[in-house]
Amino acid sequence: MPIYKIRGIDVDFPYDAYDCQIDYMEKVVQSLQQRGNALLESPTGTGKTLCLLCATLAWRKSLGPFSSGNSMSTDPTSQSDELKLPVIVYASRTHGQLRQVVQELRRTNYRPKMVVLGSREQLCIHDEVRLLQGKAQTNACRFLRKQRTKRYCKHFKSAGDYLKINPHLGDEPVDIEDLVNIGRSSGPCPYYLARDLHKVVDILFAPYNYLIERGNRDSLSIEWKNSILIFDEAHNLESICADAASFDLPAGLLTACISEAKNCIDISLRRRERENSDDKNSNPDNFAILRALLLKLERRILEVHIESKELGFTRPGPYIYELLADLNITSNTASKLIGIIEEAALLLEEDANVGGESRDMKGMTCRLETMGKILGIIFKDGGTSHAQYYRVHVRESEANGGDSYGGKISRTLSWWCFNPGIAMDDFARRGVGTVILTSGTLSPMDSFAHELKLEFPVRLENPHVISSDQIWAGVLPAGPSGHSFNSSYRNRDSPEYKRDLGNAIVNITRIVPDGLLVFFPSYYLMEQCIACWKDNFHGNPVSSSTIWERICRHKQPVVEPRQSSLFSVAIDDYMSKLKDNSTSGAVFFAVCRGKVSEGLDFTDHAGRAVVITGLPFATRNDPKVRLKREYLDHLVQSQTKGSKTLTGEEWYDQQASRAVNQAVGRVIRHRHDYGALIFCDERFTSSHRQSQVSRWIQPHMKCYSKFGDVVYALTRFFRDAAQRPIVLQPASFLYSGNSCQPNASNPQGNFCSEKSFTQARPNVENCCTLSLSANDVNRGKAFSLLGEFLPANRSSLAVEKQNQNFVLKHAANLFNSGKKLLLSQTLSPCKNSEIMATSNASSSMEGNEEPIPFSCNKRPKILLIDPGCSQHDKISQVAELGVEEMRAGNILPTATAVKQEKCETSVTGNKNSKAMSTSQVNLGSSSTSQNEAKGSAFLLQVKEKLTPMEYKEFVGYMKALKSKELKIGPVLQSIVKLFSTQERLPLLRSFKDYIPGKYLPLYEEHCICASNHKSVGT
Repeated sequence: MPIYKIRGIDVDFPYDAYDCQIDYMEKVVQSLQQRGNALLESPTGTGKTLCLLCATLAWRKSLGPFSSGNSMSTDPTSQSDELKLPVIVYASRTHGQLRQVVQELRRTNYRPKMVVLGSREQLCIHDEVRLLQGKAQTNACRFLRKQRTKRYCKHFKSAGDYLKINPHLGDEPVDIEDLVNIGRSSGPCPYYLARDLHKVVDILFAPYNYLIERGNRDSLSIEWKNSILIFDEAHNLESICADAASFDLPAGLLTACISEAKNCIDISLRRRERENSDDKNSNPDNFAILRALLLKLERRILEVHIESKELGFTRPGPYIYELLADLNITSNTASKLIGIIEEAALLLEEDANVGGESRDMKGMTCRLETMGKILGIIFKDGGTSHAQYYRVHVRESEANGGDSYGGKISRTLSWWCFNPGIAMDDFARRGVGTVILTSGTLSPMDSFAHELKLEFPVRLENPHVISSDQIWAGVLPAGPSGHSFNSSYRNRDSPEYKRDLGNAIVNITRIVPDGLLVFFPSYYLMEQCIACWKDNFHGNPVSSSTIWERICRHKQPVVEPRQSSLFSVAIDDYMSKLKDNSTSGAVFFAVCRGKVSEGLDFTDHAGRAVVITGLPFATRNDPKVRLKREYLDHLVQSQTKGSKTLTGEEWYDQQASRAVNQAVGRVIRHRHDYGALIFCDERFTSSHRQSQVSRWIQPHMKCYSKFGDVVYALTRFFRDAAQRPIVLQPASFLYSGNSCQPNASNPQGNFCSEKSFTQARPNVENCCTLSLSANDVNRGKAFSLLGEFLPANRSSLAVEKQNQNFVLKHAANLFNSGKKLLLSQTLSPCKNSEIMATSNASSSMEGNEEPIPFSCNKRPKILLIDPGCSQHDKISQVAELGVEEMRAGNILPTATAVKQEKCETSVTGNKNSKAMSTSQVNLGSSSTSQNEAKGSAFLLQVKEKLTPMEYKEFVGYMKALKSKELKIGPVLQSIVKLFSTQERLPLLRSFKDYIPGKYLPLYEEHCICASNHKSVGT
C-alpha cells in the first residue's frame, strides 16, 4: 500500500490516491494538528470515508501506539491518564452507515482497538427481550438484570468475564453482527460487551444520538479532553441537534402520563395493604402530588388564550419558567420531581413483570419517562440561561378520542430550540480537541458554521473524480409547450404547469435508461401532479392516453409513501420493476427531504438520472419555520458591527438548496458511474441559485432555452456514456494501485480514459446500431440479490454487489448454430425503438405532440461473424467477443488500450465498406492483436470447461481484483481450486501467463498445495 507524507504524517492508504483524496486527507490532518474544527464536503464516490479513517488514524498513530491487547480496566480513564492519547469518536446517522465504515476500516492497514456501540434492538440476544422495541425493551432488560431468579439474564453476567478471557477483542475490526455472533456462540451479552469494551478503545463508532442526546453522552465512559469527534453524513446535523434540545408535549401524551401517575398510586396502595408496612420506596403521596401537578399543567395549557389558530400562542423561551412556576415547578423542585418520575417508572416496570414466568413479559413503555426528559431539557444544568434560544408555542389541532377536556380541541405545548449550537456547547466545556463535520452534500456551508455556533477554520469543497462526459446537468426553464416551469405557490396549481411538466417527464422516461428518480418539493405537489396526469382531461387532447399511461409505457412507476412503515415495500417494488424487461426501467416519484433523498445509494442502473421539479421551500406558515425566521432576524438586528449572522430569509433559502443537493446526490455514486441531473424550474437559471448547488456540479450546469435542445443533448449524452469502452491495462497495472489516478496529461484517469465521439446529430442509421449492454439485458439478474440500497457513505461497491451489477455476456448464448455472437457494449436510452429527437434541435416541441421516435432495437444487437469478412475484421470481432470478459478482470498482459469505435453494421448484415474500417476498430500493434487473440482463446476454453455458475464466479473474482475488494492471495487460491480438476489442468497452466511476475511464486504455491491436497484425498 502506498504511503503519503501529508504535513509530516505518514498516511498509509490502500490505493494510489486521487488528487482530491490527497487534498481531503491534508485538511483532516491540518484540523487535527491545529486543534481546529473542520467542515469537509466531498461527493459520494470520492472515497471520503476511507480518506477520513486513514488520515485520522495515521495522525493518532504518530502520537503513540494503539491499545492492541489492552486488558480491561475498571478505571475508564486509565489509558488516557497513562499515555495522554486522544480517543476518536466516529459518529454517523444509522447503524447501516456505521457498518459500511467498519468495512472501510478493514481495507486499511490500521488496526486500532475499536468497538461499535449499538442499541439493544441490534445487539440483544435474550429470547424474550430481543422481540421488544424502544423503551419497552430497555425496561425489560433492566428488570431482568435486577431480578435474582432463574429469569435473571445469564448473558449479562458473562459479559465482563468474557472480556477478561479475551482481552484482544476489538484489536481487529468487529461489527455489530460480529458481537451478536460472539454472544450466540459463547454466551456474553453483545450490548454490555460493547459497553464495557468502549472504555479502553482508540476509536469508538456510534450513532449520532450517543453524542447529541445528553443522557447517552453522559453514559459514555471515555476521556473527552482532547478527543476527536467525527460526524459523518453531517448534512442534517443542525436539525438533529435542534430537535434533540426541543420537545413537543401533545395532549395525548400528557393524558397518558396522568393515567400512569394514577396507576402508581393504586399499585403503591396495594403493596402497602399486602405487605402491611410503610414502604417509603413507593409512597402513594408522592405519586398523588405528581398526578395533581400534571392535571394542573393540562388545565394551564388549555387556559392559554389563542387568538389565531394559524398563528397559535407564542412567547419568548423564558416564558416556560413562568408557566411552570404557577405549578410550583422551579429549578429547586424540578430535581425532586424528576426523582419521583424515575421512581414511578421503576414501580410500573416491576408491576408489569410481576409474577415471574407465569406472566408474559409485555415490557410496557412508560410515558412518564418522557416527562422526566422534558423537565431535564427545561432545567438543563440547573440553569435558565439557555432559554433565550427558545420559543414557547401552543397550537391547536383536531381532537381525538384520547384527549381529555372534551373532544373539540387538542393542544400541544412546544419548546423549540433555534440554536443548534447548544448541543455542541457541552463538547467545548468537556475540552474536545477537534470536531470534524463531513458529508457529500454540505453546500451551502455558511449556514453550518452560523447555526452550530462553531468556528470552522478548516473547510473544503472537493470536486468529483468523474470526468465531464460522465455527468449531464441541464436547466429546463420551460416544457414542451413552452409553459414556464416554476413550482412556487402561485404557479404550482396551474393545470398548464402540471400538464407540461408531465409531458416533459414522458419524454425524459423515453430517453433515460433504467432507473429514473423524480423529486417534488412536497407530498402535496407530487400527489396533485400525479392526480392531474391520471386525468385524461389534462392529458393529450389528441390522444386517448393520459400522461400517466404514457409514462407507464416506458417506465413502471413507484410513488414514495407518506407512511414510513410502507417505505421498505416501495423500495422492494422499485427494485422488482427495474428487473422487468417489458419496459425500459422504473421511475421513482419522491419528495425532497423524504426517505428516498436520504442515505440511499442508487448506484449505476438503479439511478441514471434525477429530475428536480422545483425548489423545496418549507411552508412559510409552518409555526416552527416562521418562528425560526423571526428568531434569526432578531439576532441580525441585535448583532454588533463586524459579526455575521444569517437572516431568516437567507436561512430559509439555504435550507431549500441543501435539500436539492441531497436529492441530486442520489446519482453518480462511484468513479465509473454516470448520470444526468435535470432541473425543471426556471429559478435555477439564476446565478444565485446555481451558486447554491454543490460545487462539483456547478461547472457542468447548462441552461437550455428550448425543450428540443434538451431532448437532443440528453439523448446524445446517454448514447455516448453507454458506449464508453473499458480500456485494457497490463496485468501489473491491476495491482500497482494506479487504476484511477488522474493527472495533468490524462485528466480522465489512466484506467478509464474516455472515448471521444463525433458531434454528428443522431440519425436513423446510427440509432439502429445502438443496442443494450449485457448489464441492461440482465437487469433482472443484476438486482435479484440486492436486499437493500447501500448507505450513502459507501465509497465503493461490495464484492457481491459488483458481481450483481456487472453482468457479462450471455454465457449460454456465446455459441449458436456454429456462429459466434457479439453483444455490443452500448446501452440503449430508449424503449422499443423510441429515442426522442427533433428535426431541429433548436426548435421547441409542442406539448400536444409526441416526439418522433427513430428506429432503435431495445434488445442487444447480435452481430454475426461472417466467413466473408477480412481477417482484420474477424480479429476485431473476436476481440470484442472474448477480451471484454477478460477486461472485467483486467489481467491481459498487454499495456496497449484497444480503441473501439461504434460499429455501424445494421442488423441485416449490410457490409458497407465503412462499417468495419480500421478507423472504427483500431487494433494497435500486431503484438497487441496477438495478445488479444490469445486472451480470447483462453476465455473460450474457460467457458467450455466451467459450468455457467463457475464461470460467473471466475468473472466475479476478476472484477473483485480490479476494484481491490479482495486480496490477491485468497482470489488466486479460489481460481486454482476452480481449475484443479483433471480435465481443467490446461487452464491452470495457461492462466499462469496472465499473472504478474511478482505474484507467480504465490500462484505456484497455491497450485502445489492444491496438488498435494488432491493426492491426500485420493
